[in-house]
Amino acid sequence: MANERDYYEVLAVDRRAGAAEIADAYRKLAIRFHPDKNPGNAEAADRFKEAARAFEVLSNDELRSRYDRFGHAGLQGGGRHEFNDISDIFEAFGDLFGGGVFGDAFGGGRRRGNRPRQGRDVFASVSLSLQEAARGAAKVIEFNRHEPCGSCDGSGARKGTSAQTCEYCAGQGQVIQSAGVFRLQTNCPACRGAGTVIRDKCPDCGGAGLTEERVERRVTIPAGVDRDVRVRLAGEGEPGANGGPPGDCYCVIEIEDHPFLTREGRDLHCEVPITFSQAALGATVEVPTLDGPRPLSIAGGTQSGDVVRVKGLGMPEVRGRGIGDLHVHVHVEVPRTLSPRAEQLLRDLAAEEQKAVSPRRSSFFSRLGEYFQPREKDGGGAKPDGGTAKPDGGTVKPPAGTPKPDAAAERHGDEKKKAAPKEKRS
Repeated sequence: MANERDYYEVLAVDRRAGAAEIADAYRKLAIRFHPDKNPGNAEAADRFKEAARAFEVLSNDELRSRYDRFGHAGLQGGGRHEFNDISDIFEAFGDLFGGGVFGDAFGGGRRRGNRPRQGRDVFASVSLSLQEAARGAAKVIEFNRHEPCGSCDGSGARKGTSAQTCEYCAGQGQVIQSAGVFRLQTNCPACRGAGTVIRDKCPDCGGAGLTEERVERRVTIPAGVDRDVRVRLAGEGEPGANGGPPGDCYCVIEIEDHPFLTREGRDLHCEVPITFSQAALGATVEVPTLDGPRPLSIAGGTQSGDVVRVKGLGMPEVRGRGIGDLHVHVHVEVPRTLSPRAEQLLRDLAAEEQKAVSPRRSSFFSRLGEYFQPREKDGGGAKPDGGTAKPDGGTVKPPAGTPKPDAAAERHGDEKKKAAPKEKRS
């Protein structure tokens, strides 16, 4: 997938291109790189297949939507042709050109109609709890798929009758049309390439030979699956056409949320609240695991936000390459209300803490004092007369002749008073 080019780039169209523009772009590329026009050219054959893959995805609304959202990864798991052979492309898209590109216009003369084709894949969702995803489980799934009609045994004709050879194409499924020097090979308009025509259709399936059925299948889910894993049931998809093999059924895994545990790959995470006293003194608390509550020792001096790692209590790897861990996130809770005794004990503890301050806290408060010290010198130590406070409580006088800080302001205020007009009284 990593080596595949962007499909819009392959067809040289804009991402908002419509169906007609996409079909026209593919038609031009198919004519340019057609194997009959480039005999023995392996690069042209690869470009021919690449263009076919791009057209199949971009011309299908469902596939195009998945491709636009997830890129090439969204196309994994079925829903499109593999195009391992050039004839597969003729089978899928020959009608786009009316047979002209893939028929006698290039001398190929390939006949498509009755080639075996593999059936389409189907999808079913499987909901698992986190415990089931970790241990593995057997589930019964239900999904819809088409089955051969029981009334006509898949023939499409009413019971007691059978399909008749198409008279228009003599059972060939295709007809050749001449247009000047060109000879165009197209699907027969009467039988649509089947070579046979059902005159009296089965009333149950309407001549399709298939009816939609609801089926149940038992599927074994391996331990360690995640949301990006799909379990494949081979041969449980739609039936193939003209004797081709059936498609597959893909089980899409959905994992329910756990009330306490969250998953990150193989590891599990949970949050456990403890009290202040438990954090300070240490304690044994119960933590949730996949197998139920389990005692865990919390060391004294644990801080809020610390993570305790417990090995081997995570999720197994789906391919059996080990088991993840459980990460316990400790959250220290502060009580909102206190009993009188609890309040007194905490006040005694606060008084004790002032006598034996920890080095870490002492360092914090000393750095905090240094941070605010310049502000105290600038703002708190100024004297009204312009002097500054000495450490011993005295005052340092400014040099002689130095004006007081407010002298200029006082002179300016006196001048304003003299210039101001006197207030008149009535």
